[in-house]
Amino acid sequence: MTSPAQNKELALNAFDTLFGKRDYEAAEEFWSEDYVQHSAHIPPGREGLFSLVRALPDTLRYENQFVFAEGDYVMLYGRYAGSGAPAASVVADVVRVEDGKLAEHWDVWEDEATRSESAGGWPMFGDRFPAE
Repeated sequence: MTSPAQNKELALNAFDTLFGKRDYEAAEEFWSEDYVQHSAHIPPGREGLFSLVRALPDTLRYENQFVFAEGDYVMLYGRYAGSGAPAASVVADVVRVEDGKLAEHWDVWEDEATRSESAGGWPMFGDRFPAE
């Protein structure tokens, strides 16, 4: 059994390995062979996720703003930029850890709003708005 602190570290290392370093062989150590994907836009299983990332431009980067953990669940709040989409995506990723690996994933995606698009007047990620 792992602690919430260990689970947070595992999730952050996994995301850096896959999205930052694009080291698929090392990423296999972080994602379970029986990985369950609940996201509507990501193909099933570990290979579905890896194939999706392989197809994205090398400019893709993941930036984490904060991470929370309770028991076996970790929530990462971050931004995916450089994907070729018109706007970066601000995402709450939730993963479940089992036997020291990421076993399940859910997410909530939203395009990052510019200053002129923000009804509340506050940035969605960090302390600055993206350039318009």
